[in-house]
Amino acid sequence: MDRKTFEQHQAFAGERKPSMLRRCLDHDYQGRCMYLITLVTEGRRALFGELTGRSDAIVGSGDEPRVALTPLGKEIQNLFHDIPQWHSEVQPIAIQMMPDHLHGILFVKEEMEHHLGQVISGFKAGCNKAYRRIVQGKAVSYDVATPHHTPQQRQQPTGTRERPPRSAYNRHHGLLFASGYNDRLLLRAGQLERWLNYLKDNPRRLLAKREHPDLFRVQFGLNVAGQKYTAIGNRFLLNRPVKRQVQCSRRLSEDEIDREVERYLNEARLGAVLVSPSISEGEKRVMRAALDAHLPLIFLSPVSFTAFTKPGGEFIESCSRADLLILAPWENRAATQRLTRQDCLMLNDMAKSLCEM
Repeated sequence: MDRKTFEQHQAFAGERKPSMLRRCLDHDYQGRCMYLITLVTEGRRALFGELTGRSDAIVGSGDEPRVALTPLGKEIQNLFHDIPQWHSEVQPIAIQMMPDHLHGILFVKEEMEHHLGQVISGFKAGCNKAYRRIVQGKAVSYDVATPHHTPQQRQQPTGTRERPPRSAYNRHHGLLFASGYNDRLLLRAGQLERWLNYLKDNPRRLLAKREHPDLFRVQFGLNVAGQKYTAIGNRFLLNRPVKRQVQCSRRLSEDEIDREVERYLNEARLGAVLVSPSISEGEKRVMRAALDAHLPLIFLSPVSFTAFTKPGGEFIESCSRADLLILAPWENRAATQRLTRQDCLMLNDMAKSLCEM
């Protein structure tokens, strides 16, 4: 749908669609582009495999996190790689099967006759066939000896007996995936590498969340120093006796920033928790260095959280080690909203209040 059509229908659109059903306005889904696709099983059923290993395992140890695929999971993975048989313009780059969803990278090499949505629909149709054959085909048959039949049904002739209740076969509606899919567009240099790392690291992140569920659970209405926050991470960092606000002037030179980084890291190594919204370049450098050094941090995020918010990138590892707390002070604030000077002053005041507790 182009923007003009969207605006014409916007007044009649009703509630906003969930992200799994939204497409990017003004984008040509038939042209050359690379996409990160996510598909989720109906009801989030773990049909594709079982997560095994340890989130802290060393690479090559044999205990690295991975998904041991079921026969259905293996077939879905093969069907993804077979997409070029039906759409020669599309090249699969990578796929990561998870217990109840999959992430795949697709490269549309040249203009397609069909919309990307039709490519995904065809893939899902093939997956539905595999699901019915491999999973639903193992459901109870109509044999007269099946325990689901009543004595009266077993006495009826084969051609006239009534079928058992639909629930007895666990057939559902024959659809493997939930409605819709999520796509992300590759728009900038370095994005493909980040996608590939994201796919590869998916099992480890999921294991970390399962091993430390409390550290990844979103808590709403956390009242700290007279301010309400939404929080993710180790809330006990607020109780640490020494907290230091990280505040660096925008006018600092590179050498001065380097000295500030070392000064704050030394304090953190001695037990201080560093607190900052990471606004200036110097503050970002300090917090990044502390994150890399596995030192305790409280980060004030200007972006709001929802019940489904989860930390990304290195934040997942820091949360699993209990080194990080993320606090969001504002509701309904998107990442696209620019910070005003007043916003920055308020965030710095909040960081100061947290350190004075």
